Amino acid sequence: MIQQQKLILKVLQGEKHLPPPIWLMRQAGRHLPEYLKLRSQAKNFLNFCYSPRLCVEATLQPIRRYNLDAAILFSDILVIPDALGQQVNFISGTGPVLNPILTVKEIDELNLKPSYEKLSPIYESIEQITEKLQNFDVNPALIGFAGAPWTVATYMVEGGSSKDYQKTRKWAYESPEEFSLLIDLLVDATSQHLIQQIKSGIEVVQIFDSWAGVLSPFQFDRWVIKPTKKIIDRIKLKFPELPIIGFPRGAGLLYKRFIDQTGVDAISIDSSISLPWAIENLQKNVVVQGNLDNLSLMVGGGLMEAEIVNILAAFSKGPFIFNLGHGVLPDTPISNVERLIKLVRSVKND
Repeated sequence: MIQQQKLILKVLQGEKHLPPPIWLMRQAGRHLPEYLKLRSQAKNFLNFCYSPRLCVEATLQPIRRYNLDAAILFSDILVIPDALGQQVNFISGTGPVLNPILTVKEIDELNLKPSYEKLSPIYESIEQITEKLQNFDVNPALIGFAGAPWTVATYMVEGGSSKDYQKTRKWAYESPEEFSLLIDLLVDATSQHLIQQIKSGIEVVQIFDSWAGVLSPFQFDRWVIKPTKKIIDRIKLKFPELPIIGFPRGAGLLYKRFIDQTGVDAISIDSSISLPWAIENLQKNVVVQGNLDNLSLMVGGGLMEAEIVNILAAFSKGPFIFNLGHGVLPDTPISNVERLIKLVRSVKND
């Protein structure tokens, strides 16, 4: 009964609502002074993610400050390679650094299943967050997430971030049978991780495929659509009513193929997507989430406000969740976020 009262869950079931629900990717993080203070209490970023005390507090901070319609679990997509046994470090000023996986032998040396012991603090955090969210007036839903196999594989193969993902793409082109061993392992691990999140209290799942846009259409089908569909099928087998949001960032026209073939309930779109095209090709089939430019939010002012008004007007005829086209940037002023939320919540039915 409580679940039905949550605005974002109603919209994910296909209900149109004005004003629409709003949450922001990376709503918890470095743009919040309270987060920076919290972050200083952990030895490193992975330790932070595996500390229920810190993770719970980081998840709740933007809800306390902004009264958003959803909380998203504070974690990271690279807990999966870490739990599989790959060495993962987060270096200040550099980002994630991993020991690259470059051969079948190195894939075979990974754990066949992610270490439940390693990931169990994340599930403990979810249980605690679920309990604490009941005390908020806005009654926010709790979103869990994971990285899609393609995106996580790029970090595992490149050894961190990359400009062109050449090693990963080359392996996928030259030896697709070998590369599929890594993707299949990640499908299994990601499915298990998301199912365990749901068992712990997650109400919505978002699958982040941040680097989907670097692939050709043929490769996109094999390494983005098919693995994502396998994960969704496994989740829906156990939790048929649980809503799943896909986010194949940078997919362009392939967003339509993605929603047609994966079974997602909602699609999160990046800022490059034309609003009329999204209405015609996406919102007719699924719930749309997006897609304010995060740089526009950081800069603020009249241009940001005009973009917000355009997005709200464009998607007002169907089920829609307001969000960004990517995560909140660290230098984003809190006053700009507050202005965004005020504008979104001022929308009324005609």
